[in-house]
Amino acid sequence: MNGNTSWRAANTALLSINAIEAPVVVTSDELDERLAGTMKRLGIRPGLLQRVTGIRERRLYAGDVTCGEAAATAGSKALSEAGIDASDVGLVINTSVTRYHLEPAVSAVVHEAMGLPSSAMNFDITNACLGFVNGLQTASAMIDAGQVRYAVVVGAEDISPMFDRTLDRLANQPVTRQEYLDEFASLTLGSGAVAAVLGPADAHPEGHRVRGGVARSGSSHHGLCVASAEQMVADGRGLLEHGVALVGEAFDAADEEWGWSSGVARYVFHQVSKIHMAALVERTGVPWSKVPESYPVLGNVGPASLPMTLAREADSLEPGDRVLCLGVGSGLNSAFCEIVW
Repeated sequence: MNGNTSWRAANTALLSINAIEAPVVVTSDELDERLAGTMKRLGIRPGLLQRVTGIRERRLYAGDVTCGEAAATAGSKALSEAGIDASDVGLVINTSVTRYHLEPAVSAVVHEAMGLPSSAMNFDITNACLGFVNGLQTASAMIDAGQVRYAVVVGAEDISPMFDRTLDRLANQPVTRQEYLDEFASLTLGSGAVAAVLGPADAHPEGHRVRGGVARSGSSHHGLCVASAEQMVADGRGLLEHGVALVGEAFDAADEEWGWSSGVARYVFHQVSKIHMAALVERTGVPWSKVPESYPVLGNVGPASLPMTLAREADSLEPGDRVLCLGVGSGLNSAFCEIVW
């Protein structure tokens, strides 16, 4: 049967969300300078990257911080802001795409660095740019079930290694115009870290209630974006067309049950580029004024992108505001999560 999977949280609240931007700013103008020779040879005009994507700059790590350490720092700050002691945490979920080895899970590094007790479970959820939304759903289900009392969902992306290799390849190897375009999306990526603390809503009336959400799969398009530690090859046009269609279909099918087409204070989309944002806004029909943007200065920070945008917006939200997080990621998969502020 075609349609959405729908889920509801019974007693979970978001207690805090903390984002940390990576320290090294790299502008799109700098990338143009680095790739000037290749672009001239291929007949690509300078400024294409910023014109097409709307990304002026992205952030990178300097190489002295691992994604696990960055996620742990965000997690500890989020716990402090929520007023929850590390000893009370029963679960930490890492949702990063970035990993420097196949095992152990990055969550083990986060667990140790945060000083969490041995009773706190830890594991990774990896689902491309949907990981953090999936982490919120999983943590909510475990809190509602009474399996844990407090959970921390973290994500940190360090794209520097792949970014450097991509730039070196595009600048110094005889790539074709199509090969350049296949790796164009890699130039939009950025680094950063984010963490959210969740707990029982009945014990935290000051928290932001997690209502639930929907998910929808379009796995026939799983080949549109394929990435390894060395390289990401993406069909930009295909991702735009089919990704926007998947989000739109999920949004339409959910409206009767959830009423997301009106009464929502913020629509927090996964951040890719201005073209994707414009297409998503047009397809869903939501007001631009209610759609925060972080991609111009952060780029696409993978699964950390959506929650980092939410964290940047948090101070402007009022009690009772409905916030809809809308994610889409390689696979293709889409997932939404509503939080009442």
